[in-house]
Amino acid sequence: MFPPTRIRSCLPVINPMFKQRLRPHRPFRQTSTLHNKNQTKVSQLQKNKWMSFRSIITRWVPLGSAIYVGWCYIRASINYEVSKIEILFYEMFPFRVTSRIWGKIAAYELPTSLRGFVYGTYIKMFNVNLNEAAVTDLNYYKSLSAFFTRPLRDGARFISQSACVSPCDGVVLNCGPADTDKIEQVKGVTYSLEEFLGKNNWTNKKDDDYYNSLLTNKDNILHQCIIYLAPGDYHRFHSPCDWTATFRRHFCGKLLSVNPWLARLIPGLFTINERAVYVGEWKHGFFSMTAVGATNVGSIEIYNDPELRTNTKGKRTRINELNLGQVPLKKGELFGQFNMGSTIILLFEAPKDFKFDMASGDKVLMGQALSLAAKEQSR
Repeated sequence: MFPPTRIRSCLPVINPMFKQRLRPHRPFRQTSTLHNKNQTKVSQLQKNKWMSFRSIITRWVPLGSAIYVGWCYIRASINYEVSKIEILFYEMFPFRVTSRIWGKIAAYELPTSLRGFVYGTYIKMFNVNLNEAAVTDLNYYKSLSAFFTRPLRDGARFISQSACVSPCDGVVLNCGPADTDKIEQVKGVTYSLEEFLGKNNWTNKKDDDYYNSLLTNKDNILHQCIIYLAPGDYHRFHSPCDWTATFRRHFCGKLLSVNPWLARLIPGLFTINERAVYVGEWKHGFFSMTAVGATNVGSIEIYNDPELRTNTKGKRTRINELNLGQVPLKKGELFGQFNMGSTIILLFEAPKDFKFDMASGDKVLMGQALSLAAKEQSR
């Protein structure tokens, strides 16, 4: 028999032997430091591929925008009410940067061999009526921007004899009397009149009530007409009546989409976006015409205001003002143009019995009469 001391001395040797037998099989592992370095380099490259500034702009922003806009479209179809947090999240997307990039792409001169294919695809996607254009040869337009802002041929639009006509082609989002400080941008969704126009410093009138400070005749009220220009519409807009522009205020806001279904989700959308407000007078008193910017609208150009520069770098809260003096504008006269679709908002003073001969959702053409009474007078 082995003495206990001898058995204890063998335990350190026997113990590992049993452990080695019971240990499960392990696959061969590469312990080379060179291999580990290569793996870390590959993982770092994969991370940098998706986390660089370029990938954020070219991958994450388009992907996130597409997912969020699609989700907004689904919610709009089921009358979902958007929370303030969701609106703030949507506003965080760099739409101004992407719009400037899109503006440069749209202004790039295309090879003649590609123009027919690119413009033809655009025509099919957005149902463009090329027969109304002054030039129907697609090779004539050097860039997408030139095609967007194509002029109409003579006789393509009839200017009504009414006092006020539609300034552009598009779809009516809302029209009717605006007899309070809160105005409907679409049914059930409002925006503030004072936030939209800004402080009333274009007149010497002193009135604590902002609404009354705009009116020349206290027996009149304000009326509004909001027209959305789709990407396939005629992108130039004209003066809707004979009026005199005296003041311009440019709000360097954001460039959120002004699509009708998105306008139903975001209250005060038109007070958030970049816009150029032109104020003056017509035969009934106060008159304003506002061009509202939107996503992928590289610029808003006003022919009588070459100093206006939109979608520029800098703080979004900037407000630029300009006294225009007395700029007379005739009905049907060219006023400006958009790159891609956007919105025109008319706010004007008129008698209480002024009624629009159109409703929300109606398609209108430039030069079409706005009111039923004016339509009867023109017969």
